[in-house]
Amino acid sequence: MRSRAAGWGLLLAVGLALPWLIYPVLAVDILAWGLFAAAFDILLGCTGLLSFGHAAFFGTGAYAAAVVALRLGVAFPWDAVAGAVAAALLALPLMALSIRRTGISFAMITLAFAQMVFYVANAWRSLTGGENGITGVPRGEVLGWSLSPAVAYYYAAFPLVALGLLLCWRIVRSPFGRVLLAIRENEVRTQSLGYPVSRYKLIATVLSCALSGLAGGVWVLNHGFVALDAVHWTTSGTVVVMVLLGGMATRLGPLVGAALVMLLRDFLSRWTDAWGIATGTIFIAVILVFRQGIVGTLEGLVAGRGGPAAAPAAPPVEEAASGLR
Repeated sequence: MRSRAAGWGLLLAVGLALPWLIYPVLAVDILAWGLFAAAFDILLGCTGLLSFGHAAFFGTGAYAAAVVALRLGVAFPWDAVAGAVAAALLALPLMALSIRRTGISFAMITLAFAQMVFYVANAWRSLTGGENGITGVPRGEVLGWSLSPAVAYYYAAFPLVALGLLLCWRIVRSPFGRVLLAIRENEVRTQSLGYPVSRYKLIATVLSCALSGLAGGVWVLNHGFVALDAVHWTTSGTVVVMVLLGGMATRLGPLVGAALVMLLRDFLSRWTDAWGIATGTIFIAVILVFRQGIVGTLEGLVAGRGGPAAAPAAPPVEEAASGLR
């Protein structure tokens, strides 16, 4: 119990000190992308659904937050929350159709929907600005405290992101999350116990998309602009890489993966225009060494298994079922 409290205290201390260790804009990017990766892991690591279209919800949250902040004058944090609501509303119809398929079919359907969102964002110039995007998005103020300084915005965004991360972790480790793990391991068996698998998958996807939209809202206010790259398929690929690097179905894996990607991108881009090649080479090396992700492998070593840790196995379906009764 003490070690767990010490771990949470250390994590909080690192979070509070982060804008003084690196520059604040990058620190907020790590927070936003860490939340995005943790939200994505609800699908990939816990439910076994690989979405190639999560950029649609991250970008929708970013565009929605930008519009309500710039045109409606909505203050922080409600503009970021508006991004989460917009992403959830978009997810309801799109994911209700997507979850009817599994495996590669699900991945391709989500990619197709994301490309549709990209096309709409490009064509709806009166709202999104098309290729020019939306610029001049204000951070506003909170209780008379101006968020224009990057450090001030970091400490305003930190509690919101922390709540989002705690919600992600609570979802995964709740009775609801145990059923998601059971679905990941054996969907047919879970269905045979009388649980509406489609309903659980829809709730999981909508929660994941809403939290992704919240991350997009935090991100856009950090930079003051949003463009088409927020809804581009490469954004979906980036978050997949983050989760795989950090470790699926681990508490800190997505956050560690996001920090690694953001720090490497920032550092290497200062030295070379071919930073993408250098980053890809490093990622391949890391994945070859840490077969279950950095955090997943280290957790296995600490547990004394003497080798890479596998992703947490789902509990027996009967146990998952009894947890909800």
